[in-house]
Amino acid sequence: MLLEDLEYGGTQRQALELAAGLDRNRFAVELWLMRAGYDLLPLAERAGIPVACLSGTAQVGPKSLIELWRRLKSHPPDILVLLTVIPNIWGRLPGRHAKVPVILATCRGGASPARQHEKWLWPLSDHLVCNTSALRNALVHVCGLPESRVTLIRNGVDTGFFRPPETRRDRPGKNVLCIARFVPDKDHETLIEAFGIAARSHPDLTLLLVGDGKLRPRLERLASHAAPPGRIRFFPGQKDPRPFFHESDLFVLSSQREAMPNVVLEAMASGLPVVATSTGGLPEVVEHGRTGLLVPVRDAPGLARAIEALACDEKMCVRFGNAGRERAETDYSVAAMVQGHEELFGHLLDRRLGSRKRS
Repeated sequence: MLLEDLEYGGTQRQALELAAGLDRNRFAVELWLMRAGYDLLPLAERAGIPVACLSGTAQVGPKSLIELWRRLKSHPPDILVLLTVIPNIWGRLPGRHAKVPVILATCRGGASPARQHEKWLWPLSDHLVCNTSALRNALVHVCGLPESRVTLIRNGVDTGFFRPPETRRDRPGKNVLCIARFVPDKDHETLIEAFGIAARSHPDLTLLLVGDGKLRPRLERLASHAAPPGRIRFFPGQKDPRPFFHESDLFVLSSQREAMPNVVLEAMASGLPVVATSTGGLPEVVEHGRTGLLVPVRDAPGLARAIEALACDEKMCVRFGNAGRERAETDYSVAAMVQGHEELFGHLLDRRLGSRKRS
């Protein structure tokens, strides 16, 4: 599995879940990193997953590509799985030249088909996995992939690890939680504006923003003007975000573009109601009026109304939280996600080896 890094991120966590869950009698898994970034490395080590860093540089550059080529020749894989945008762009050509039997590309973000140039690069992979129906439709109808070259495997969440707390601690006020990287796609600006609106009439609300990214200083400046001091609090990304889920009353994601963010599944598995924007695969996960509320993208007043509606209705929060937990257990299990990949890996490799024997 080729990743850009092991920094805090949904795809990185999902890759670790997949690598840890694969049948070790059938699959010997390695994670190859194209640059430095080791936030989640302890989780890989704990699961016994070998990790190789191709370059200790801060950015992917020529050294990363040279080392990737060398490793493909010295440790030739049967299946090369490309995860995150940069590996999906730069991993295919070296993989083809190294004659890797199966190159499996992935699209996991709302803008991934465009960012990964799938319209032109898809023929360099043997198959492509996506995690939402919206992405599958974009790959087939916009990028021109044959339907037979795309498989939909939905994300999985560990509902044993992410679960509601045994008891919720009594505390004054209500915490609104957002866990997301501080990047443009997540649109924290709209969330901060919306919270500022809600905070005017709900002085008991506090917004917890958890994540890392270059936009943090700018967002801190916006927050200082949007709400009184202490009402919007920033925290770095966490290896274990469960304490934040357990200390919060609702989860909010204000993204402009998304596929199927793991963090929403984690929030649902933790028993939290969700407020999210109606974009990408989010409507496939968040059932409006059952597990949470959906609002249009970049609609700060609408987002504020949704936050206020849940903040004022404890019964609705409990009802949505219970329904979200049930949906996470029923429809988004890690076991189903792992099984889907195992079946696809086996099918693709059998087909490739069969075609080589025939030729």
